[in-house]
Amino acid sequence: MTTTAETGHVPGTAPGGWERAADLRAARLEARLGDPYDPANPHGLRALFAADDRRTPPRATEELLDEVQLAAEFVPLAHGGRLTRADLLARTLRPLFRRDVALGFGHGITSLFAIGAVWAAGSDQQRRRLARLLLDGRRATIVHHELAHANAILRHEFTARPAPGGGHLLTGHKDVIINAARADAHVVYARTDTARGPHSHSVFLLDAADAPPGSVVHLPRVQTSGMRGALFSGLHFHDRPVGADALVGRTGQGVALALRTFQVNRSVICGVVTAAADTVLHSAVRAATTSRSGPVARRWHKPLTGVFADLLACDAMASVALRALSLLPERAHVFAAAVKYVVPDLLRENLEELAAVLGGRGYQHHSPEYGALDKLVRDLPVAGLGHAGTASCQSVIVPQLRSLAETAWFTEEEPPPELFRTGAELPALDYRLLGIAGGGDFMAASLLHSAARLAPARGVGGHITALAALAEAFTAELRALRQMCLRLPRHGPGLSEPAALVLSDRYSLIVAAAAVLGIWEGQDGSDPFLADAAWAVLALSRIGARLGIPVPDLPDGCTQQVLNELIRRYRAGLGCDLAATPLAR
Repeated sequence: MTTTAETGHVPGTAPGGWERAADLRAARLEARLGDPYDPANPHGLRALFAADDRRTPPRATEELLDEVQLAAEFVPLAHGGRLTRADLLARTLRPLFRRDVALGFGHGITSLFAIGAVWAAGSDQQRRRLARLLLDGRRATIVHHELAHANAILRHEFTARPAPGGGHLLTGHKDVIINAARADAHVVYARTDTARGPHSHSVFLLDAADAPPGSVVHLPRVQTSGMRGALFSGLHFHDRPVGADALVGRTGQGVALALRTFQVNRSVICGVVTAAADTVLHSAVRAATTSRSGPVARRWHKPLTGVFADLLACDAMASVALRALSLLPERAHVFAAAVKYVVPDLLRENLEELAAVLGGRGYQHHSPEYGALDKLVRDLPVAGLGHAGTASCQSVIVPQLRSLAETAWFTEEEPPPELFRTGAELPALDYRLLGIAGGGDFMAASLLHSAARLAPARGVGGHITALAALAEAFTAELRALRQMCLRLPRHGPGLSEPAALVLSDRYSLIVAAAAVLGIWEGQDGSDPFLADAAWAVLALSRIGARLGIPVPDLPDGCTQQVLNELIRRYRAGLGCDLAATPLAR
């Protein structure tokens, strides 16, 4: 079974049913994982925190994930799995990440990160082999090449040189690889050319069981401060032979494959770690409402509503990026990098705000009700790859800014409305269609058209007037950014100067605002809270404050309306995402 080039749909399936099927699987996983606050639940937060303390994966929950065949979520429908679209994949994984980011990586999307190169450029035989491996419940892991600003995960790499009888010999070591010791397949980005440049690396698909004796040494497990329950260890290759059939794509294609597949990885990470922050927000609401018969203390209104608005904004950004991978695959790369650049920083700031609300309760590290803060503070930097993750996003964005300023901004047509509408049918995710350069800037275009449609509302009053003023403020900031970007060098070391990197920060926040406006405009009215502009006004005001642009005062009742919705969701057991996902309780 193969995908259809014209539509991206898989013959014999009903694309309209993909979203319903993904929602059903997510709901089933949420129910199977059970009430996270039940101390007797083997998959609850108390059990997961205890496993984290022991620095071991939670065995009972891993067995459950094998039972529900979680790995099938990473295998395209055409190869017998459940993967249709990236946004639906993130939706099915959120119940897991809502409880434990480390478990989500260790028993989840690490395999996705590994196998993307095979879906993008692998042979039919490689795809079938990898699909069978995952559908049998086994694991794959990614062995990154070394990047600038490398942290432990990205430090060191392997080299591959041609073997006399054909194939290659892999040499080198890497100290920190997630699931190195228990993965059945290793997808290795190895250096095949000593010269720096876009053709320096190649990708190899290795069967862990095929290594001749003495060619592979498993290095000791590494203890990490974050994701302590995930299993990090290392590999040392000494002339480890691999056949010609292990090469994924062509020699020298590794960097291009990394750029194509990392945009999927970045977007999925943002879509799932927001669910973990949702758990911390629920803890903060619990702290602010427990033992109180009256309303929430006024001093907590701003942090609680601000974080809620930020989480909705993060969900909006991630949702649009994930949907763009299906709808606009050749043009999504810059926006995906911008989303990954913004979301982890917003979440980090959110955790600091929620720590103030939790107060002393935030130190109850083993408490199901309040311990999620401490764990996510430790896990989030690992999930986002820290400074190296930020630098890799900047390396995608900055080289594009001058070209976008010259050719795309204020001239491009806006993207299709389906990009922002939940329930709209989209093509299947096809890694082979993902672009890595050019393609314009559909999010900047979306911002301008949203602002133009809102302009007549500037004198109406209330939330809609504030939203119109904010849209115009971000448009003005894009206009100013364009003038600065036109002065950037086209290439060379000037693109790594601090002044250029600051522009990537400003750009990313502008397109983040565009995602919020697009999602708000895309509402069909079925959710009165999202259809009202209050949440969008608060979210955009916070983004604008981070940019340092003038923002209007919040309209009367804006904060209270957002707070009322937050309390309603907390009491009803609903998530703080755009879908208001029902939570197990």
